[in-house]
Amino acid sequence: MDKARYSNIHLALVHFPVYNKVGEVVVSSVTTLDVHDISRVGRTFGVGTFYVVTPLKTQQELVERLVGHWLKGHGAEYNPTRKEALLKTKVIKSLDEAVNELTEQCGEKPRVVVTGAKLVPNSIGFKKLREQLSEGGGPVLLVFGTGWGLEKNLIKNADYVLEPIEGNSGFNHLPVRGAIAIILDRLLGRS
Repeated sequence: MDKARYSNIHLALVHFPVYNKVGEVVVSSVTTLDVHDISRVGRTFGVGTFYVVTPLKTQQELVERLVGHWLKGHGAEYNPTRKEALLKTKVIKSLDEAVNELTEQCGEKPRVVVTGAKLVPNSIGFKKLREQLSEGGGPVLLVFGTGWGLEKNLIKNADYVLEPIEGNSGFNHLPVRGAIAIILDRLLGRS
């Protein structure tokens, strides 16, 4: 796969609308470890923008403060690789805002691929999506949910739903940053 194409693949970590463990639609909290680790994974695989999606102003400010610390001043000098990883991390209010921004930047609407822990009808497999990505074809936004998963309308309105990651134990509750690392390796890794 041509490395230049990787930068046309973008990530979104959605904190609203997502479900809580009893099935209510909520806003989940941003965790700074997710921001750090997903930025590093995205940089490792050469993807474009990593969007942290939250409508809460206080959470947006937290992400902006975190990213700002590592991009300028002492943080940038202390850990230049962290700075490099966070260069393409951006906080926004909604998934629609990410789609609109990518459409404007790329000149075409991105294909939206949502992820989750449950198999849904017409899911796309890793192998088929990897083949499509290797052929190019415009921007792609890989969407990941927090909490107990993306709200059903985000899934319904996506272009594709990626098949879930399945382990071998029957337990299926990966941390989102672990799932993103696995998915990017399956889609963009060398093997």
